[in-house]
Amino acid sequence: MPEGPSIVILREAVQYFVGRTIIKACGNSKKIDFGRLLGTKIIDFKSWGKHFLICLPDFTIRIHFLMFGSYRINEDKETSSPRLSLTFSRNRVLNFYACSVSALEQPLDDVYDWTADVMNEQWNSKSALKKLNTRPETLACDALLDQHIFSGVGNIIKNEVLFRIRVHPKSKLGKLTQPKKRQLIKETVHYSFQFLEWKKEFTLKKHWLVHTKTICPRDHKPIVKKYLGTTNRRTFYCTSCQRLYA
Repeated sequence: MPEGPSIVILREAVQYFVGRTIIKACGNSKKIDFGRLLGTKIIDFKSWGKHFLICLPDFTIRIHFLMFGSYRINEDKETSSPRLSLTFSRNRVLNFYACSVSALEQPLDDVYDWTADVMNEQWNSKSALKKLNTRPETLACDALLDQHIFSGVGNIIKNEVLFRIRVHPKSKLGKLTQPKKRQLIKETVHYSFQFLEWKKEFTLKKHWLVHTKTICPRDHKPIVKKYLGTTNRRTFYCTSCQRLYA
């Protein structure tokens, strides 16, 4: 599943299409009226966490890449049909595959809390801290994947952040000190932007300290791999240097 930084990369890559008019729209999505898109101009592209937003004059197309979604710019996938394909002049095309596609009729400010997006300029750390403080029984691994608190954070960021701040994934938020919660918030934002930089350099995996690893780089003990939390997502952690707050 693409995490927030990957959606930011997509948003930046498609800026050429802002102001361009859709001359053909098709795909196997059952939730989009393709005829409604014809002759429509792209107003803007936005992202909120893992959501990619194509802004049109009267509504917005929302794309969520789910677990296996992908996209192609000015090229096709030979092995699969697009969920949504938008064609522009000069044979320019945007193709989206294996994703969820829907239309949002209401203003985006009514749909999204921009202060929850860790990569948005409106991100608000104080708001995130308040949300953490209202969930004392929530596990740290679940809190980081809660898109209402940390929109854009996915499993890789979760694992790497908890390792970097030395917090066991099954720690309860109510047992973390306020300074430790602030550290969690700060490192989540910091690592997300590092993720973005490394992803652009194609060096992201080289910087993983714990995700998919078998030996802890700090104390050389075995890394534990379990499926934890209400999300039951794959979690990598060290029981030696990551403290359990419980």
